[in-house]
Amino acid sequence: MYTREQTISRMNALGRAECPFFFVISHDMGHNLLFEPSETEGERMAAFSLPLGTMGSQDGGPPLPERLRFIPSPHPVSRYAASFASVRNHLMRGDSYLLNLCVSTPVETNLTLRHLFRFARAPYRMLLGPDARISGVHGRGCVCFSPEPFVTVRGRSISTFPMKGTVPSATQEARRWLETDEKENRESATIVDLMRNDLSMVATGVRVKRYRYISPVETSKGTILQCSSEISGLLPENWRSRLGEILLKLLPAGSVTGAPKEATCRAIAEAEDMERGFYTGIFGFFNGRDLDSAVSIRFMEEDERGMVYKSGGGITVMSRMEEEYREAVAKVYVPFDF
Repeated sequence: MYTREQTISRMNALGRAECPFFFVISHDMGHNLLFEPSETEGERMAAFSLPLGTMGSQDGGPPLPERLRFIPSPHPVSRYAASFASVRNHLMRGDSYLLNLCVSTPVETNLTLRHLFRFARAPYRMLLGPDARISGVHGRGCVCFSPEPFVTVRGRSISTFPMKGTVPSATQEARRWLETDEKENRESATIVDLMRNDLSMVATGVRVKRYRYISPVETSKGTILQCSSEISGLLPENWRSRLGEILLKLLPAGSVTGAPKEATCRAIAEAEDMERGFYTGIFGFFNGRDLDSAVSIRFMEEDERGMVYKSGGGITVMSRMEEEYREAVAKVYVPFDF
């Protein structure tokens, strides 16, 4: 386990040596893990699957149960309403103009964390087992099957892909709503502007390459549509020797906090009745030359009470509490067929 300062120093050293490593950064950046692929102990503690590389067992393990059970038990809407009221107070005062509010949902299931890691359809997957020495950050383990890249680096080109906007169906009517809804458009514009400013702290020539493109995402409840944007820039030639400094300067990720970032994070801490831990942090892989990373959303963890799914959504002054509650609950899914 590394602190923020230790993480920056160690990442800088590994980047300077062009030494590959996997990493997991918590939401508060204070509890972080680094694994070098040669570490056999790390193989038992963690597994990763990203476009640039994998670590740990990607197959084998327990087969799926013949009849799968996945039953969320959302907290009462009154509990969400209290958090929403706190958020709205900050929005109306002007402390924030977009805030990502998250909730935890207990889930009754016969799926294990290993099942979810092995069978989930997602470009970015991460599993932390009970041996990862992460007591106090979450319970007995966690799994993430994220559709959202954070930053990728190829050569000196750095790109980020903030997701903002989800609709729980893939019809033409749903697509048109996602394209034209005023609240969804404002959320996208806010986060794209925030992430463009963030990238400008570490890169030059930052520009929006694609704005609000819509992609299908397969879930256990059917196909949903997700809206993303792509922002890119050019890193300095010595970026590998400054890898930790650059990466953590961009955190926490704007798409899962809001804007302005510092004041919004304070409002989140006041409103939410859960600890995020590794949820809404990032994880990734540096292969010695290039980098892949993802935002830790679509996230389940196991504690003494059982399985818990964490989800959330962006809140603005235009948000309606009942609709935001339904969206947070709708995001409790696993991306494979039952």
